[in-house]
Amino acid sequence: MPGLWKRIVFSVASLLNIASVVLLVVALASEAWVTGIILCKTGVDIVNASSPELVQFTGDIYFGLFQGGKTRKCGLGSRRSKIYIFPNLVKKLNGGVHMMIILFIFVAIGFASVSLAFSIYNARKVPYQSIKGPLGLYLWNLIAGLLCFLASLWHHRLTERVANFRETLFRFEVVEENFGFSFWLCVSSASIHGSNILVVAMSKIRFPKIQTKKPEEPTVSADDLLY
Repeated sequence: MPGLWKRIVFSVASLLNIASVVLLVVALASEAWVTGIILCKTGVDIVNASSPELVQFTGDIYFGLFQGGKTRKCGLGSRRSKIYIFPNLVKKLNGGVHMMIILFIFVAIGFASVSLAFSIYNARKVPYQSIKGPLGLYLWNLIAGLLCFLASLWHHRLTERVANFRETLFRFEVVEENFGFSFWLCVSSASIHGSNILVVAMSKIRFPKIQTKKPEEPTVSADDLLY
C-alpha cells in the first residue's frame, strides 16, 4: 500500500487525466475550432458599397471538425446556414490532415484514459513493473500531450473555401480569422498532461520521517532490589 503522500499525488494525477479527457471530448464535438468574419464581395461590388455600408454585407462563420455554421449578409438581411464537413466539404479541404487531427484526438483520449487507469492503480497499490509505475505515467502523459499539441496545430486557413462551398450567386472573402474555444480546449489538454508529468514526478519526493522520542525506561539496580 503506497504512503499518504503518494496516494494524494496520484489522486491529483487522476483528476487531471479526467479533466483532459473531458476537454478533448468537448473539443472534438464542439463547432468553434475556427471563427471568422466574412464579407459578401459580390453584394459590395453590385451596389458599390462604401465603408459605412459594409456592415450590411458582413457576416460571421464558425466551424469545427465535423460541422459549423455561417451568417450570410448580402444586402437582403441575415441568413443563417449550417456547414457540414462530411462527406462533401472535406474533399475541398486538406482531407488527409483533417482525418489525422481527428485520429490524433481519439488516440490522445485513449492514452489519457490509460494514464487515468494507471494513476488510480498507483494510488491503491505499489506496482512491481516499472511500466505500471511513474515511468509508465511519464510515457502515457507525454504521448497524450504530444498528440493534443499536434491536434491543436490544425488551422486550415481555408476558411474562404468553407465560406464559398456550394455558393453559386455570391462570393465571400474572409476579413478576419481566429482560433475558437475548441482550439484552446485542445491546447489546455496538452498543458494538463505537461502538468501531470510534474505531478507524477512529485511522488518521488521523500519527506523525512518524524521520529518521536521514546520515554526512557527506568533502570533498576541491585541496590534498589535489595531495598
